[in-house]
Amino acid sequence: MRKFDYGREAIADAICARLDAAAAAARESYASSKPIQHFVVDDLLPEAMAKAIHASFPAPTQMFERRSLREHKYVAAQMDRYDRQAEEALYGFQDPRVVDLVASITRLPHLLADPQLYAGGISLMTAGNFLNPHVDNSHNNDRSSYRVLNLLYYVSPGWQLEDGGHLELWPNGVKQQPVTIASLFNRLAVMSTGPDSWHSVCAVKGDASRCCVSNYYFSPNPLGGKQYFRVTSFRGRPEQPFRDVLLKIDSSLRRAIRVIRPGGIARTGHIYRPQPPDGK
Repeated sequence: MRKFDYGREAIADAICARLDAAAAAARESYASSKPIQHFVVDDLLPEAMAKAIHASFPAPTQMFERRSLREHKYVAAQMDRYDRQAEEALYGFQDPRVVDLVASITRLPHLLADPQLYAGGISLMTAGNFLNPHVDNSHNNDRSSYRVLNLLYYVSPGWQLEDGGHLELWPNGVKQQPVTIASLFNRLAVMSTGPDSWHSVCAVKGDASRCCVSNYYFSPNPLGGKQYFRVTSFRGRPEQPFRDVLLKIDSSLRRAIRVIRPGGIARTGHIYRPQPPDGK
């Protein structure tokens, strides 16, 4: 078993302490930021712990590259292939105490962490990488629960505004100006994911890698209380009218396939399936 410096319980302890201290401000921010509700907590973990998590990220060549008109980034969910520290960080955010604190801040009952890391895990973006405006798919892998929250923890030391790779929220639609949340080192951004939660990541401009630990919380109940189904749907940025047309067609086709054939053409490979210690 690969060694790690900080276990998930110690990481959860630190997250809880920081969330406790920031709870009042985070609750106010989340409540007042409709329609895409969100809050940000800086200096989430002790600096040494955050740097250890960053150091555990694999090289891009060891991750799965997603490259299309929709996005260009590197992702990983099969965490037993990598430095154990990254896995411990991911599951620190799934500690029941952390889930309960986030539920208290957002006032969303019945939150469920996702040990399968469906669409979660770690992501890395290098110069030129991007994620176009999109809304996330509505459910977990077997459609038993709704995705309601994204928890994005950024761990690239020294990351600056001019480096790009920042989270963008589009509360007034993708034809208007976004709200930018900088992907600063040791920052946690939590955002609601409903049918109109358009968000993106602007292109990375710096030479370093923008590294993110991603968790998603689910619930038996959809945000707003109205049942819906949606595949991840992408749009072009305001300066990309031709790409916007292509991406709208792409989203419509993928949704039609999912409706006709629930579960889609094939089950996603972006799920953590831990291998037994003996590899069998």
